Amino acid sequence: MLGLALYILLAPLVAFTIVIFFGRKLPRGGDFISLFAIWSGLAASLYLFFTQMLGHYDPAFALSYRFDWVTWGTYKLNIGIAIDNMSMMMLVVVTLVSSLVHLFSVGYMKGDPKYHRFFSFLSFFSFSMIGLVLADNLLIIYAFWELVGLSSYLLIGFWHEKDSASNAAKKAFVTNRVGDAGMLIGMLICFTALGTLNLVELKDGVAQGHLAGGLLTAAGILLFMGAVGKSAQFPLHVWLPDAMEGPTPVSALIHAATMVAAGVYLVARLFPILTPDASLVIAYVGGFTAIFAATIAVAQNDIKRVLAYSTVSQLGYMVMALGTGAFTAGFFHLVTHAMFKACLFLGSGSIIFAMHHVLHNIHSHDDAQDMRNMGGLKKYMPVTFWTFLIATTALAGVPFTSGFLSKDAILGGTLAFAMEHPKHWLLPAFGFAAAGLTAFYMFRLVYLTFYGTFRKGSEAESHLHESPRVMTVPLIVLASLSIFFFYAAPAFNPTTPAGGWFATLFPTPENVTLASGRYVSPASSRLGDEAVEPTAEHASGTEALHSAHLEHLAHNWAMLISILVAGLGIWIATLAYYKWKIDPEKWRLRFGVAYRGMYNKWWCDEVYKATAINGTLGLSKGLAWFDGAILDGIVNGSATVTRLFSTVQGWFDNKVVDGLVNLTAMVVGFWAHFVRSFQTGQVQRYLLYTLAGVGIVIILVVI
Repeated sequence: MLGLALYILLAPLVAFTIVIFFGRKLPRGGDFISLFAIWSGLAASLYLFFTQMLGHYDPAFALSYRFDWVTWGTYKLNIGIAIDNMSMMMLVVVTLVSSLVHLFSVGYMKGDPKYHRFFSFLSFFSFSMIGLVLADNLLIIYAFWELVGLSSYLLIGFWHEKDSASNAAKKAFVTNRVGDAGMLIGMLICFTALGTLNLVELKDGVAQGHLAGGLLTAAGILLFMGAVGKSAQFPLHVWLPDAMEGPTPVSALIHAATMVAAGVYLVARLFPILTPDASLVIAYVGGFTAIFAATIAVAQNDIKRVLAYSTVSQLGYMVMALGTGAFTAGFFHLVTHAMFKACLFLGSGSIIFAMHHVLHNIHSHDDAQDMRNMGGLKKYMPVTFWTFLIATTALAGVPFTSGFLSKDAILGGTLAFAMEHPKHWLLPAFGFAAAGLTAFYMFRLVYLTFYGTFRKGSEAESHLHESPRVMTVPLIVLASLSIFFFYAAPAFNPTTPAGGWFATLFPTPENVTLASGRYVSPASSRLGDEAVEPTAEHASGTEALHSAHLEHLAHNWAMLISILVAGLGIWIATLAYYKWKIDPEKWRLRFGVAYRGMYNKWWCDEVYKATAINGTLGLSKGLAWFDGAILDGIVNGSATVTRLFSTVQGWFDNKVVDGLVNLTAMVVGFWAHFVRSFQTGQVQRYLLYTLAGVGIVIILVVI
């Protein structure tokens, strides 16, 4: 099993190395190497899925392979590969979506001058994401986390000759670093308190009370900051819609099962050690993100931007579910969403591919992604239409789709949370409102794109045709996987995942949070209750029966309300964009500033530009002025004073010190010259001078 896991991990890395260096010299840019690496990885993942996960059918199945990476005195840092149900499920999701994206890209990127580089980047992205999934240690998760960020930067900015693409890549990279900084601090808190970053050892350390209270809450929220960035939660969601500047297959890869799923996957891994307070923060961030992004998607006209904000909204659903304790529902929606959202993005790629062909033939420079330029595509692109419609119904939560099962489970879990804690009624309100808006904007997209008449005229319409099979086959596969049937076995209940293999193999893990030495039960941890001592009352079956009854009641109400709000959203979209009995333009005017807010993405980019960006630039300019005027002024002033002091010192040295020395020398020289006049070397003269001197002395004495 270790060998298979290593193959799944390393095959894309080998493909990346070969294609990036030798792709230009290989046939078809070496795309077959990347295709073989990821498709063989998918085969190995499916083998593990069927033989190990479904074969053992054990919710607690887990294997770990570790080795000593760093030895420092008595301390040893172990890293390794964790193979459990969650990692095997994610391996299937990542390799399946990535394989279909690789196949779709063969047709979509055909003729691109950097064709081989694109496939090398796809392989590198797949390697990074698979490494993140398999890692058993937060440090290694963080390393692959950053590699995912790097590879997404390369893919988003693939067409870097466009300023919009290069700017979007930089925006994604910088925004994610903000969240990653918080994640790093959270890791440091865990390592300082527990001396390990291994996920199992972290859980054990928290269970033993070595990390508890406010510090544990802070660590959980800081680690969640990484997910806020990577999974595009408010307020770090702004990078994801701009990532649409990359090629459409990249959008499918990033928005479906890989990069954005990493944050949700991390929260799911950390679920057992999240405190009630941390979970509550996570729930509200997810719930607000779900409704906030849904309102923006309603007013967008770019087909990929609608899907982008839809992704942000659905990620909010998943995060809200994990925050309220609906672990199974949140992770289930991660898996189902990967399938139908990948289908929607690849379907939009098929539409854009056809629109580019049409606009090229009529020599038009109109936007191929603007839904206002489309219409009537159903007749010419039947495979794209039907697969897109199936995925749309799944995203809207229509019964008998996988999306209905997972979204209903999330709404049921959130409603149960609010029923036990009425003060948190806002969370299910966020969920149901987002569900209604999702149904509305997705069917608005379908009607504007596939129904009515083609808005570019009959000449342009003659050039419309279905995409090649290499692009439609992935759509068929993903649309098929959007039906409830695949996830409900063996119960095959179209209303709930309960009794199916997924719900059985992914039960809610026990929360081991310790608060002040007292155990917090999974129920109270989920609901944000105060810690309580375990008593016979809690141990009795009364609470379990009450909880089961409450969950059943919440599920029934959630299913009914979700069907009603989804039906209402579809009905309004039908009246407005299919039957045209509601004039959208009049309603845009009625909504006024609210519509302008939704259309302008609630001015988030403008607010960030006015605060964070301009604030940073202003601070930089202020620091530059301080450096130039104050620090350099002090340095330059010091130099001026030093030069002046040196000048005075030089004058003093030359005029005073040297003057005294020269005067002394002159006096000595004068006296020497005077004395030398008496030093003739003649004895007679010395005798004469002596006698004269003696005579003068005698005269002076006598007188």
